[in-house]
Amino acid sequence: MSTTTKRNTPEYELVDNGIETIRYLEHGYPSDLIRWHAHDDYELHFIVATSGKVFVGDYIGNYSPGQLILTGPRLPHNWICQHNQDPVQVRDMVIRFDHESFSNGMKIIPELAEVLPMLLRAKSGIEFFDLELDDLKKTFESVRDSSGLQRVIKALPLLKRLAQSQNYRLLSTVQIDLKSNEALQRKINTVVDYVSQNYNQDISLSNAANLINMSDSHFSRFFRKATGNRFIEFVNRVRISRACNLLTETDQQIANICFQVGFNNVANFNRRFHELKGVTPRDFRSQSNKRLEGQTLTAH
Repeated sequence: MSTTTKRNTPEYELVDNGIETIRYLEHGYPSDLIRWHAHDDYELHFIVATSGKVFVGDYIGNYSPGQLILTGPRLPHNWICQHNQDPVQVRDMVIRFDHESFSNGMKIIPELAEVLPMLLRAKSGIEFFDLELDDLKKTFESVRDSSGLQRVIKALPLLKRLAQSQNYRLLSTVQIDLKSNEALQRKINTVVDYVSQNYNQDISLSNAANLINMSDSHFSRFFRKATGNRFIEFVNRVRISRACNLLTETDQQIANICFQVGFNNVANFNRRFHELKGVTPRDFRSQSNKRLEGQTLTAH
């Protein structure tokens, strides 16, 4: 296998660069690295271009430039761009490190234990807020442009700052430990892409199972173990996430949004929305409008 292939594939990069405490990678769009996957590293993802859907464990939400997320070992994740976006050279800047480096380092430098609570939370995925984006980008660039001890010195202050931050949220409601091989991860990625692109259509478990040549019963068990969701729950999460966008960004009637995102029954849409968001679609829109009005007043 060529050196280039190893460098571009997370699973191989971990093996090749294992002697480094802090590793760095970046990729643009499109890229072979944009896929549902998991590995043994922690990854701090800084999104600098494009927008779309982010998947972390059983969490599904929106992403846009400026998002910062820390994922833990074996926690599956992916960022899927919205359709018709122009190619970019750099979409995702990533700082990577493994647990062993920090656990061993703590024996020599006890102060490293300050980041441990954050690393434990990273099993669920962590999204950080209210960071100075220009400074953040400069930090990632300095990590990228350095190596060895200098790279560690550049990265540690950022990790300390994030470990002390109180402005974050945990993403996945279940801590998934995906140990499947690359072939099985590709199967999940095929299904995730299929749902993301066809959420507004009639999607059945059988159709999804056929995509990856599995029986319905085998696929049902396989998908839940890999994603933390039953298949229909996953489809509903994608649909509700899209509905949230439409409720916030348009003034379409709620019934129209219901059908546009793939539900065929308004009562069922309202019920599923409340299960996932804790409020009705109408209240969600009202709260979103109030937040936007507050931001506008603050800006003036």
